[in-house]
Amino acid sequence: MTSTAVVVGNPKPQSRTFAAAEYLARELTGGEPDLVVDLAAVGAELLDWKSPSVGALVEQVGAANLVIVASPTYKATYTGLLKLFLDRFAGGTGLRGVAVPLMLGAGPGHALAAELHLRPLLTELGGTVPGRALYVLDSQYDDPSAYKDWLDDTLPAVTGLLAGLPA
Repeated sequence: MTSTAVVVGNPKPQSRTFAAAEYLARELTGGEPDLVVDLAAVGAELLDWKSPSVGALVEQVGAANLVIVASPTYKATYTGLLKLFLDRFAGGTGLRGVAVPLMLGAGPGHALAAELHLRPLLTELGGTVPGRALYVLDSQYDDPSAYKDWLDDTLPAVTGLLAGLPA
């Protein structure tokens, strides 16, 4: 079973969103994630609903104890690439662990996008979302202080929820 999974919905491989999501996974768990799904690398295969490799990724992510789901802000919400992947998860049971929504954006005008769009979707798929969603400015993706307040508020809830899940 995958303990920690990261899903990155940025169409650019190895993006700032990717780096931010990996950083957050390390901060939440104290180690490297077990699985990192950079959807830019999966690409057009997401359109093949019979793809066994995409099906396997869905199963692994769905079974993870902790999933960080990250996207840049596109048109005031998450990317279509991420939507293609998340559409494969069953409603209510597709995510069975703790889910953390993370979005990056160019300015504070879209700071509620993660809370209004991504958080409810992860909840609908069955994830337990502790605290509020996290929004980080693109220009601060590599600045630990951009995550500090959110981590101070949310890390205890994540730790508590993970302690109650099977290893």
